[in-house]
Amino acid sequence: MPPKTEQWTVPAKYANATLQDYLAETLGISRRAAKQQIDARAVWVNDRCVWMAHHTLHRGDVVRLPVRVSSPTAISSRPTKLRILVEDPDYLVIDKPAGIVSEGSDASAEAILRLQCATPTLRAVHRLDRDTTGCLLFARSDAAFDAAVAVFRVHHIRKTYRAIVHERWDAAASTLDLPIENERALTQVTCVRANDRASHLLLRIETGRTHQIRRHLAMARHPVVGDRQYGPKSVEDPLLQAVRRPLLHAAEILLEHPLHPERDLRAFSPIPHDFSTWLRRLKLD
Repeated sequence: MPPKTEQWTVPAKYANATLQDYLAETLGISRRAAKQQIDARAVWVNDRCVWMAHHTLHRGDVVRLPVRVSSPTAISSRPTKLRILVEDPDYLVIDKPAGIVSEGSDASAEAILRLQCATPTLRAVHRLDRDTTGCLLFARSDAAFDAAVAVFRVHHIRKTYRAIVHERWDAAASTLDLPIENERALTQVTCVRANDRASHLLLRIETGRTHQIRRHLAMARHPVVGDRQYGPKSVEDPLLQAVRRPLLHAAEILLEHPLHPERDLRAFSPIPHDFSTWLRRLKLD
């Protein structure tokens, strides 16, 4: 077994999925990039190296691969402590950095936070993509988790994101009401600043479909800069070629407290350093 690996236990929703599709979805990379990892004999399933992209997975299978190739932005050194933005007896909101998954891995934000807080019952209520930064909500107990999931299910929650996208977004404000996998998906878009090269957007989602913002912006022909899954296959602009991750940041989360509805649960995450750097370089600050 190669050293310094990450591992994921396949959940029920990915039973019968192909290894290629599972890696693409879990790592937030393109299917082509996922196949490259498989072709490189870097992927192990249940301690056996698998080199078939269409290998069928089953619930409970353990998928492993070296940290150094697990993602275009993978880092060899994982954080041992995460910044906590808000906490109360039932919930925590952390400031998730880029390069780690939300849950399902020994190196996930969930695993790190369980050790940091000495609370093995902590569970991620929702997910952010591996390279998306910002507000991520955790429940301290099963009761708190179930209550929060119920709030998410009826969309009584406000999530606000920042993104840098390709080219000029012409409208000051607009609504993307485009179905994803035959389900309604609604994204409110406000343009903060734009030029011919790129635009800085503020986005509020009213539904929580998989990769909703990234997919909606790609459908609108303004994909997130650095998005190798939904963005353009090739980028001609040499400056934009240098972006190493999708520039998407979960800036705010607001919901009625699931266990104490008389008050709100709210957290803000400051713009991360690399995002601010790109705002300056692209003249969007």
